[in-house]
Amino acid sequence: MPAIKQYFFAIIFCFQFLDCSARDYPASLFGIYSDGVTLNTRSIQFAIDYIHQQGGGRLVFDVGRFLTGSIHLKSNVTIHLLEGAVLLGVLNPLDYDRVNFTALIHAHDQQNIAITGKGIIDGQGRQVARNVAELVHKGLIKDAFRNDRPEVEIRPMMIYFQSCKNIVVRGITIRNGAAWIQTYDQCKNVNIDSVNVDSRAFWNNDGFDIVDCDSVAITNAYIDAADDGVCLKSHDPNAVCQNVLVKNCTIRSSANGIKFGTASRGGFRHIRLINIKVFNTYRSAIALEAVDGGFIEDVEADSLKVINGGHAIFMRIGERVAGKKGRLDNISIKNVEAEIAAAKPDSGYEYEGPIEDMPRNISPPIIIAGLPGSFITNVTFTNITLNHPGGGNALFAKRLLSELDSVPEKPAAYPEFSMFKELPAWGIYIRHGSNIRINNARLSAAKKDYRTAIVLDDVHESGFTSIKVDEPGGKKTFYQYKSTGIVFK
Repeated sequence: MPAIKQYFFAIIFCFQFLDCSARDYPASLFGIYSDGVTLNTRSIQFAIDYIHQQGGGRLVFDVGRFLTGSIHLKSNVTIHLLEGAVLLGVLNPLDYDRVNFTALIHAHDQQNIAITGKGIIDGQGRQVARNVAELVHKGLIKDAFRNDRPEVEIRPMMIYFQSCKNIVVRGITIRNGAAWIQTYDQCKNVNIDSVNVDSRAFWNNDGFDIVDCDSVAITNAYIDAADDGVCLKSHDPNAVCQNVLVKNCTIRSSANGIKFGTASRGGFRHIRLINIKVFNTYRSAIALEAVDGGFIEDVEADSLKVINGGHAIFMRIGERVAGKKGRLDNISIKNVEAEIAAAKPDSGYEYEGPIEDMPRNISPPIIIAGLPGSFITNVTFTNITLNHPGGGNALFAKRLLSELDSVPEKPAAYPEFSMFKELPAWGIYIRHGSNIRINNARLSAAKKDYRTAIVLDDVHESGFTSIKVDEPGGKKTFYQYKSTGIVFK
């Protein structure tokens, strides 16, 4: 695809610029202290501004703990953290700046910027978030304060880059955020490589949020996050999140592994997800959710491995804005091995997914759910292995195959695989779809289940080839309802 090739050339240029033209400036030159006690915000900002004025270079932090509030990265400047260096977020929420969102490291309308090295950025998010809540309780900060916790906008992210070009984030470890860990908002040419995200400190700890960006590569990342591991968003109805590669990444989440939306106001296109491993993850390994009037198209996932997961793949069209239904088209998913957990997969983690959102019977690992008259179209699965625990309890709100109309549509609901509660399939459930192709699939249930393996409801012109189902006391594999043009081979 030409667009993907173009952004690789841009990223190569970005690496060359940042690595070959940089002059090093030690942090100590600017009176920046490494004792973990001295507040260095002003001196770090002076250093960034000075290096920027000199034409660019690297601000190098050696071994130590460097306490700071919000800093603003400028064009042609790299923050380089040597191994043993820790950039430490201050505990006082009033030391953080808010520009659209609150963050430790800001950059707005800059270019050729980077954060590199083998050091650590630690947001001390557990305590910072509690300190924010305390300020809200005192009336010093105004906030909606839903569920007795402050909104994400006033808790500091670790990184918030907006409208920037030529970004490199490489090698670092990011820990303990109070909100989303890192957000890249309407940026272009972003290369994130070998970054370790370790953040289970508070709610909304998304590992990566990519918002309406063009030409992004996230490679070789390890993510252990309380919220979505990689979340692609589209906040602007006139913008598109496009030309994104996520490759060779390992993800653990108490939400979704990789999610498109919410929000999904504009669109997503030309997305590649290659060699992704998801484990102990509460919700879906991959969730494609066009629910705010936008579109998702031209998505390819190849080589997905799910270990002890709550769910594998969820596709959803919704209508959270009246009169604006989403669109989901041209999706290819191949070479999937998914092991669905018999119990709650994130049990014991600090911020678990909510028990009340769990379906009482384990959901089918693949759910494709459009809306009446708004079909999910042109979806292909190839080489799929689904291992399901089976053993569904028929005493839990059992839906008979003759009662498929009782499955709620819920067009305005927040999208999650569990939103429909009990579904009548244990393997694959497809509703309101057209031209859905599944080739070479093996579905296995460890225990006998009262549900049917594959259920189609209002599905048309679709084909199923080389489908093998293993289930104790085997029974009919497929059931179709209000469907036409279905071919089984």
